[in-house]
Amino acid sequence: MAQSYSRSQRRLAVPLWYERLLALILLANYGLVIFDLAYIPLRDFWLQGRVQFTIKVGPIEQEFPQPPLRILPVAIAPYYDWVKGIEPYRSTTAYLALVEQLNRKIDEKALEGTASPNRPDPPPSAPEIGRPGQGNLDLNPPRDGVTQEAADIDDILATLRAESVAMIQENPFQIANKTGTLERIKNKMRAHVFGDQAASVTKAFQEFWSKDYLLTHGSSEQFRFFDQQIRPLIETNYFRVIGENGQPMDNFPLIDFPFFVIFLTDFMVRTRLISRRYKGISWVDAMFWRWYDFFLFIPAFRWLRIIPLMTRLDQAKLLNLNTVKGQAVQGFVAIIAEDMTEVIVVRIIDQLQDQIHQGQIRKLLDSTKTTEYIDINNRNEIVEIVRVFSQVLIDKVLPKLQPEVQKLVLYNVDLSLKQTTAYQQLQNLPGIKAMQTQMIAGLIDKTYKQMLIILQGMLKSDPEFDRLLENTLNKLSQDLKDELQQQNNLDNVEELLIDFFEEFKINYIQKLSSADIERILDQVQ
Repeated sequence: MAQSYSRSQRRLAVPLWYERLLALILLANYGLVIFDLAYIPLRDFWLQGRVQFTIKVGPIEQEFPQPPLRILPVAIAPYYDWVKGIEPYRSTTAYLALVEQLNRKIDEKALEGTASPNRPDPPPSAPEIGRPGQGNLDLNPPRDGVTQEAADIDDILATLRAESVAMIQENPFQIANKTGTLERIKNKMRAHVFGDQAASVTKAFQEFWSKDYLLTHGSSEQFRFFDQQIRPLIETNYFRVIGENGQPMDNFPLIDFPFFVIFLTDFMVRTRLISRRYKGISWVDAMFWRWYDFFLFIPAFRWLRIIPLMTRLDQAKLLNLNTVKGQAVQGFVAIIAEDMTEVIVVRIIDQLQDQIHQGQIRKLLDSTKTTEYIDINNRNEIVEIVRVFSQVLIDKVLPKLQPEVQKLVLYNVDLSLKQTTAYQQLQNLPGIKAMQTQMIAGLIDKTYKQMLIILQGMLKSDPEFDRLLENTLNKLSQDLKDELQQQNNLDNVEELLIDFFEEFKINYIQKLSSADIERILDQVQ
């Protein structure tokens, strides 16, 4: 199919620049598809443009690099969130806004001014708290009671404590499938406040958002910790709008639609030209010639567009896929060959077993008695085969084996004679052993040669010998059939054959099907 299309493409004379333009457009589209598929899993990166890895082994947790490494100069999430229907989560966004409001209030008023009337004034030497670069806090508040600013700070801290408890209990991160982010926030807050990740996270937030804790540990340091460790994690939370179909909103088809129009127009024009160029090929048949372009029009599984992308890049000579195509075809053929081998062999063996179960062996033996044998060339092939093998054995093989046969017979004769008492006594006489060996070797040599002469004489053209040999073979065949037809013998043979074929499938079919088909295909090529 691919070769047919290649020939048609050459005859249609599609300009190379057009092929490359379409291939580059498809490459850009596939880049958008991959970006869209990876956007939700990597949204934290697209939002903050930073990279940081966390390794946790038991109680030990380490983040690197520290601080996070910034990769993107600008955040991409604010420009692309609308495509996936992503909106800021109200509660976590309000939480961060409340922290920012507290930050501004503390910059305007000394934290000591928020103390309750029952709390004694701190000594004049108490450390100053404030955010770097934004002025120091006044630790000498007016003596005329709590100011309005101080009351606002108390309210904000109380609200933050309440919202922290609500965030822990309600888990607003669950909708975005970011419960793990909330766990990281909890662990960081526990470790920062109490130095123990097993402590109560509710108490940790209550303690952190208290004026005493901020005064004692320095508000600037605490806000720096929050901005660097907690705020980036809370910022990653989001809410995704659910459409009327019950699925999360996805506006990517709006971006993909212009590409769809381009690819569909190109597909229709190409297939129409192919159908008009070749007689007997309908428009539908031409569409199946470009089957790989169908993946461009399927709204689901957009990642499969890699197939038409690779094909078009190869056709545009922007990428050489000859090696890849060869390996792919070879692998495909190997899989088919392996499956076909196993199916065919198993099928043949099953058929043989079925024939044996149905008594075909018995029918075959019975048919030989009633069926007249048809001779097409007036020759007995069995006799001729025996004659050919006999000639090769007697004229070529046995003469070459004479030294080995002579040594074997001499050894056995000598071994037999050693068992007699008279022979053992003769061995003590000088020269007797060598003379005896020569006599036996000569006797064996003469006997062997005489036997070859007799056998060679038997192989000469002799009608009477052929008749006697044929009668002998026929008698052997008939007697063998008669004995096999005995009930016990035939049942045993059928049972043994069925078991043998079953063992053959178990022990050899798997090895046969898993043979090195790749190596065989390489040899074929």
